[in-house]
Amino acid sequence: QAGNALRALIGRLPAPREAVLARVRDPENGEIIDDALALWFPGPKSVTGEDVAELHVHGGRAVVAAVLAALARLPQCRPAEAGEFTRRAFDSGKLDLTRVEGLADLIAADAEAQRRQAVRQLRGWLSDRAEAWRTALIAALALVEARIDFSDEGDVPEDLITPALVAARALRDEVAAALSDQRRGERLREGLVVAIAGPPNAGKSSLINRIARREAAIVSPYAGTTRDVIEVHLDLGGAPVTLLDTAGIRESDDPVEQEGVRRARARAAEADLVLWVVDAAAKAEASLGDEQTSPEGALKGEQGNGKPSCWTIVNKIDLAAGVNEPASLTKNESVRSFAISARTGEGLADLLDALEGFAADFIGGGEPVLITRERHRLALQETVAALDRALAEPPADREEIVAEELRLAARALGRLVGRVDVEDVLDVIFRDFCIGK
Repeated sequence: QAGNALRALIGRLPAPREAVLARVRDPENGEIIDDALALWFPGPKSVTGEDVAELHVHGGRAVVAAVLAALARLPQCRPAEAGEFTRRAFDSGKLDLTRVEGLADLIAADAEAQRRQAVRQLRGWLSDRAEAWRTALIAALALVEARIDFSDEGDVPEDLITPALVAARALRDEVAAALSDQRRGERLREGLVVAIAGPPNAGKSSLINRIARREAAIVSPYAGTTRDVIEVHLDLGGAPVTLLDTAGIRESDDPVEQEGVRRARARAAEADLVLWVVDAAAKAEASLGDEQTSPEGALKGEQGNGKPSCWTIVNKIDLAAGVNEPASLTKNESVRSFAISARTGEGLADLLDALEGFAADFIGGGEPVLITRERHRLALQETVAALDRALAEPPADREEIVAEELRLAARALGRLVGRVDVEDVLDVIFRDFCIGK
């Protein structure tokens, strides 16, 4: 009913795929709502494969609300559900699952590198390769199936399983090469997580505000101000970084602060990098090996994704005479130290440069990767496992088992893009061998 709805609002149906200036009226009383651009995309040449109408109206809330209200009063019109247009595009074959995921990633992209990766997926970077793999696999499967089902036909060669296994091995090696990417695609999607942790009043919130260049966290001279974990998303040198401002880690009788400390310890343990912030004056008086104030003591017993790298940030050097750089300064990328002043910005440039370098190394560079989600990785791992089983079978008199493993591999690739069709195998057999002509 998209065409009828457009006629009701602007009085006509424009020529397909041509933007026209139109006066939008409320069909109920004829009142003018807006002067807008209208476009008409008759199916199947539309984003969803169905008839689609677009109204480009002025963006004021009252204008948008009036147009939606007018549409809602039309018969058989209702608001779309979340993601419904994309779902209809998938159902009609306009988008496969990996392109749908690329679109979702593009919408959610916080950094330039994430945007580029999402655009590649939306344009078919993975789905085109997966479809090529699947086509080659179906061709190999067709050879084996032909030998099994039509061995008595004169135009079917005797040895078909050998070329099928040669193709399967080449395909297996290609997919395995795609899997050996150190999970760079998933890392880029999720971004680098940096937890800013340490004892109370060390200047953690001031540091996150300085890096974010806005008042993201409340700064107070009173210990225990930060009770929950605050997240700030940044683009550092094109890489996505999530900063976590955590509660000051110390022993407390306050149950609310205790919960904040527990969350701080848990999030820091799960982070990729911990910036352990200490007061320069307090550092001069106390050892960083203190059980409660050192990262080793504070994070003891927490279970994360692996032990995170930890850098020591000696803050408030503007208030501590004689502290220009920490004694523990080292070139080790996993254990580094920086002397800064979050209040004045002194030393912050070096810290930001180091963070950009760490983020670039963490995400990885080089050629773009195919795999950006765990779902992709699992489907391709399933494909490789099935191909390995097929290649491990002795070819003589085991065609049925080889065919089943090749079929499972093809099904895994079909699930990757959301397209599983066993009729493809029969199509290849009848086309290539002219059986039943």
